Amino acid sequence: MTSTLPHTVLGDGPTTVVFAHGFTQTRTSWMPVAQRLIAHTSAVRCVLVDLPGHGQSHDVEADVAATARLLVATGRSAHYIGYSLGARAVLQAMVQHPDVVKSVVSLSGTAGIEDSTERNDRRNADEERARHLLEIGVEAFVDEWLAQPLFADLPRAQAQVSERQTNTALGLASSLRLCGQGATTPMWDSLAHCTTPVLAMAGTRDTKFVALARRIAALSTTGRLALIADAGHSAHLEQPDAVAQEIGYWIANPTEYNTPITS
Repeated sequence: MTSTLPHTVLGDGPTTVVFAHGFTQTRTSWMPVAQRLIAHTSAVRCVLVDLPGHGQSHDVEADVAATARLLVATGRSAHYIGYSLGARAVLQAMVQHPDVVKSVVSLSGTAGIEDSTERNDRRNADEERARHLLEIGVEAFVDEWLAQPLFADLPRAQAQVSERQTNTALGLASSLRLCGQGATTPMWDSLAHCTTPVLAMAGTRDTKFVALARRIAALSTTGRLALIADAGHSAHLEQPDAVAQEIGYWIANPTEYNTPITS
């Protein structure tokens, strides 16, 4: 297996910020936010990675734990920002490598499915989805993926469809099988013992993940919450200015960002 992940670096500031994308995306999905973050503060060095099964990492096979190791090998001591699939990866990185993860921003993330039956059902569903993907190909699969109610708030013009369709069927199928929620060990118990600052973020229209963000923030000893107005599940694409602004405030001083979430 490769020792680091293919990545793009923007900015040359002293503070490294690593960005991990969601399923079917690539490193470029975070470009609008990273560019705005650099405009907000020149003190950052943004590292945008291609997660296993995606982009130039299409042939890298790794579960969430291995993905977390690759992330920290690439970014080293840094703030880690993740969306959806990427959020699970950066939360896992925090649990595994608290010595190098300065803070985490989890956007539209979860710490896993706790119920073993539900988790097994999700694993089976992801396997069926992977087989379906291999049958119909990436282009049709991406169209189906974005047609889900989860992405109802994401205009097609902002969905980066053509970039998603540069992924390979084998790579995305591998990601579903190895890094899907059904294949991921829940991290809720671990979060309660982590002292690394965590910012749980969600779009206000994404009610399921607002609830999950509140839980992550409340469970983490240094947890904070940020809700992005007028955004759904893909807040970084729908409202990149607001997301970049919150990240900028956060990395400037995580311990003084907003107020702790206690309920």
